[in-house]
Parts: sequence; C-alpha cells; structure tokens
Amino acid sequence: MRVALAGATGVLGRALVPVLRAAGHHVTALVRDPGAAAETGADDVLTADALDPRAVQAAVRSARPEVVVHQLSALRGTDSFEATARLRTEGTANLIAAATEAGVRRLVAQSIAFAHEPVGEWVVDESAPLYVDAPDPGWATTVRAVADLEQQVLGTAGIALRYGTLYGPGTRYAPDSPFSAALARGRYPIADEGRGVTSFLHVSDAAQATLAAVESTVTGVFHITDDDPVPAATWLPEFAELAGGPPPRTLPANMLRRMLGWTAVHQMTAQRGATNARARTVLGWKPAHPSRHPEWTKR
Repeated sequence: MRVALAGATGVLGRALVPVLRAAGHHVTALVRDPGAAAETGADDVLTADALDPRAVQAAVRSARPEVVVHQLSALRGTDSFEATARLRTEGTANLIAAATEAGVRRLVAQSIAFAHEPVGEWVVDESAPLYVDAPDPGWATTVRAVADLEQQVLGTAGIALRYGTLYGPGTRYAPDSPFSAALARGRYPIADEGRGVTSFLHVSDAAQATLAAVESTVTGVFHITDDDPVPAATWLPEFAELAGGPPPRTLPANMLRRMLGWTAVHQMTAQRGATNARARTVLGWKPAHPSRHPEWTKR
C-alpha cells in the first residue's frame, strides 16, 4: 500500500519507516523541514507544515496514499504542551481534510494511554474517562487536545492508537537521557508512596502496532501498551539501579511539585495504567516486550 507518514522524523516515525517498508509498503514522509529529508529513510519525501492546510492538501494529493499515518508531535522546547496540542487539533483537522479530498481510505493517528482521570481502578481500559479537567493548565490542554484528536479520527472511521510511555532509543528513558543522568546522581525522588501506575511500551512495539493498524480494517481507540503496568515505587528504583544511581529518596508530593512540576508528580502518585486487552483481541497485536526488560534502559 501507499502510506503517507506525517511525523516521520520523530522518535516513533524513525522506527516506523523501516517497519512499513519491510512489510512492502511505499512510504512517503511528510516533513516540515526540507533539511530532514535525508534522515527519514522513506521512499519519497514531501514538505508541508501540518498547520498550513493548503500545504498539507497539496502534499497528500501528491503522495496519493491509501493510508495516512499521523505521528505529529512537538515534545521538545518550553511550549511543547501548546505546540503538540495544536498539532493534535489543527494538524489533525488539516490531515483529515486533505485525506478526504484525496480519497484516502484510512487514517491511523497517535494518541496516549496515560491521560485518564485518576479515579477508580489503577489499571483501566479504553472506556475510562479522560482527565480533561486536570488542575494543571498544561496537562489539561494536552488531554483536551487528545480528546479532540480522537473524536476527529473516530468521525472518519479511523483508528487512534493510545501508546504507552515510550522507552528505547531516543526516548526520555534512554541511557543517555537527562532523566537517566538525574537518577544516576540521585536527583529524582519518589513522591509520597509512589502509587501512580505507568504502562510502558518499547518503541519497536509501538511501530509494530502501527503496522498492524495500517494493515487492519478495524476502527476505534486502542491502548498500545506492554502487559505489565507498574507503580512508580517499583519502576523508579529499578531504573535508578540500572542507571548506576542510589535508591531514590521519598519526598512529599507538595515539595516535589515545586521541584519537578505537576505532571511528573501526577505520574508518580495518581496516574492510571492501561490494559492492552482490546488491542490483543480486536487488533490482533501483542508486544514483543510484554514487560520492561531487566536492561530496558539500554535497548
């Protein structure tokens, strides 16, 4: 099939291009920066700013895709919440309009599996409510944009993949990341009892799930996570040991909000994990890394 991939230069986009090509698909990368063309590894590269509807329409029309894959994000920089929210709302709308005009049969879009309201069970399925009224403005903006993206995608009979917290090369949890360095120096404490649950996902598993979605006809929202949701009190000490650091100290959440920010403390104290049961049974996907590996930071 012909696949147009928006976000081909991101962490997941870079992992996804070779997976799609190995499966026999023709990949056209839609990139904003012409200078990034060489690094995509795609069959073709077209330049378009996702927030420019005319440019997106022209690029999609030129690519002639059967499937559009939306992996757009802007997770670096001080305004990453707001920039990524615009890509999830305006960028999604532009991609859908262009895909509709070009007669594209399917849209596969990136969402997140850690945006649930902190109520009820600690591990939830896709029916759990999203935290659209979070007290932190940045996180509220993020979750509302996620909800908007999913609503737009479902309106096209597309599929939204809620990826878990990514680990592997190029992620926050890579061994050469600032986060790993902070743990190695003993500078990343655990908030309160560390009951918040994280569902992790290796980048390569995210790419394989996206391939499954491209080749499938099912629609809806799916959690794409490993099999082992884990509380912060468990995974942070494991990570610190692998990073060569001391066991993390335990400090009050109120103190850490001032040090690390609201989102980090929410992850450690209240975040819900996500079950992948629906993706296994309906999408027919399962992770090759069902649980975090003993050397997960090195992968």
